[in-house]
Amino acid sequence: MKRSRFTEEQIIGILREQEAGMKTADVCRKHGISEATFYKYKAKFGGMDVSDARKLKVLEDENAKLKKLLAEAMLDNAMLKDVASKKW
Repeated sequence: MKRSRFTEEQIIGILREQEAGMKTADVCRKHGISEATFYKYKAKFGGMDVSDARKLKVLEDENAKLKKLLAEAMLDNAMLKDVASKKW
């Protein structure tokens, strides 16, 4: 997955500028992002503080690890069932 040019703190700062009264087009032009990217950031980080964004990042990382562990466990389980079902 492609990394963002901006950190969570910077994205929240960009969103705060728009909330402070700047036009969306001006904010996007200033930071060199498209309006679609701005609204994607707003959907993900809108209404968050920096601490909330950090917690979200930690939770996303933990969720990815847990999904990987679950996939490996399901693969092991399927292999064991396959081996157990065969006649020797």
